[in-house]
Amino acid sequence: MDNPVAIAVIILIVLAIGAFVVLRKKAPELPAAEEEPKKPEAKKPELEAKKPEPAKAEPKKAEPKATTQDAEPTKAERKELASTALEAPQAKAKVREEDIPVDEAPAEESKATVGTPTSKRDVAGLRKGLAAPRKGFIARLAALFTGKKEIDPAILEQMEEVMISSDVGVKTTQAILERLRERLERKELDDGAAVWAALRAEATRILSVEPAKPPAGRPLVLLMVGVNGVGKTTTIGKLSTKWSADGRKVMLAAGDTFRAAAVQQLEVWGKRVGAEVVRGKEGADPGAVAFDATTKAKEAGVDVLLVDTAGRLHTKAPLMDEIKKVRKTIAKAMDGAPHETFLVLDATTGQNALTQAQLFKEALDLTGIVLTKLDGTAKGGIVLGICDELKVPVRYVGLGERAEDLREFHAGDFVEALFGQADETDS
Repeated sequence: MDNPVAIAVIILIVLAIGAFVVLRKKAPELPAAEEEPKKPEAKKPELEAKKPEPAKAEPKKAEPKATTQDAEPTKAERKELASTALEAPQAKAKVREEDIPVDEAPAEESKATVGTPTSKRDVAGLRKGLAAPRKGFIARLAALFTGKKEIDPAILEQMEEVMISSDVGVKTTQAILERLRERLERKELDDGAAVWAALRAEATRILSVEPAKPPAGRPLVLLMVGVNGVGKTTTIGKLSTKWSADGRKVMLAAGDTFRAAAVQQLEVWGKRVGAEVVRGKEGADPGAVAFDATTKAKEAGVDVLLVDTAGRLHTKAPLMDEIKKVRKTIAKAMDGAPHETFLVLDATTGQNALTQAQLFKEALDLTGIVLTKLDGTAKGGIVLGICDELKVPVRYVGLGERAEDLREFHAGDFVEALFGQADETDS
């Protein structure tokens, strides 16, 4: 053993054995370290198993018993709780009514109020449609009274100039001013506000021409007449839209046989509202088309038959004689028809519209006026002249291109929208 090499070898062998032993001791520690994290995993189910216990605490939330405890003190309090419980459903019902969209309510009203006065809610919309005449005709009149606490009779001359230039007409203007002059002489009108109120009252009186009630029964036959370009066919389309929405069965007669575009336009409206359109060949006798349409309307049990006619110059006697024949032909197909004859006038033509109305009234028994394009003129006084001189009621006014812009005419609403202040109509 004195050999140093042998000693070194032995030492190395011992060190290697010691290292091997040490490594073997450390090796089992690794799985032990891995097993220790597994223990928390085994504990997790225990925690999850314990979680249902808090769920048992949920029944404790059934502490609405507190409400019963609150109700225990006195009988009076119990009665109060019972009354509030009964009132609660009513409060919820009110909320549901208020949740109805604003556009839906007028839609229901429009169906229920066809042929009845316009609701107060519609006056603001009517006023917007009359913006042009309000800024022109009415604004010029109102300017005469601004800041006037005392009224000089000479103001009537200024009013006359404004009214005549706004197409009210000489005869109607003089009649209105004569009544105002009498009241001024009697000292009944002290200031500008009183004169303005009297002017509004005169306008209401003139426009309140009551239409005759058409006879009961079906169909109601309506003949539409007027010169070229006033909007007869468009007005028929708008009326058919309104009446169809009201649940009425509508039929259209294309009596303007000389203009193919008019027939096509009427067919487009018919498709929109689901109305049958009776037409003839191009250039066919308009009376024959009207006769066929009236017969079919009776057989089909429709509610309203709208008969379109060709535009005709009121100064041409042969054309006016032709429309008389159409009317007589309709009467042969149905006794008492046409029940309504509407004359369509363009408000922008001013006094010429009054002349048209006078000649058409002489030729036909007019039952109503449809005044179109009233939103396109700053004058607008023609509506007063027509009602005053002809005593024919205005039935509808056109204030735009949409079907809903054809508004049923009611004197009170119209005067309030035209002469009233913004806060009156918008409220």
